[in-house]
Amino acid sequence: MANNLEALETWAAVLLDRLEPGERGKLARSIGQELRRSQQRRVMAQENPDGSKYTPRKQRDLRGKQGRIRRKLAMFKKLRTVSYLKVRGDSNSVTVGFTARIARIARVHQFGLKDRAVRGAPDVRYHQREVLGFTRPELGRIHERLLAHLTI
Repeated sequence: MANNLEALETWAAVLLDRLEPGERGKLARSIGQELRRSQQRRVMAQENPDGSKYTPRKQRDLRGKQGRIRRKLAMFKKLRTVSYLKVRGDSNSVTVGFTARIARIARVHQFGLKDRAVRGAPDVRYHQREVLGFTRPELGRIHERLLAHLTI
């Protein structure tokens, strides 16, 4: 996947140098927004970029609790919202990522690191769930979007 991204980058660099900085910025923001939407759909479907499903959460005993038993909640429900998944684009780059405390949570899941679920709890190794990543169709859409913008 890295080779495809590098090939796209070298191919696009020559074409992007011909554009004015304002046009490059506009193109970067539109590509970033499209990438954010596709990342949100993939996180909602709980899939890694290679198409495999996320490792399911650890089962919890909810019968021991008093009161109402909640329905099964989707993983990363808030993480995929626009307020947490930000796009930044300028004339030189596009960034799609998380901000502040949410970035730490996403990084733990992205790389399968250790973390505490709550303060004072023991460290737990989380399963790797690639929250952000490129799929082949996304790289193709970037390629098409770039060509469409340059032919206008």
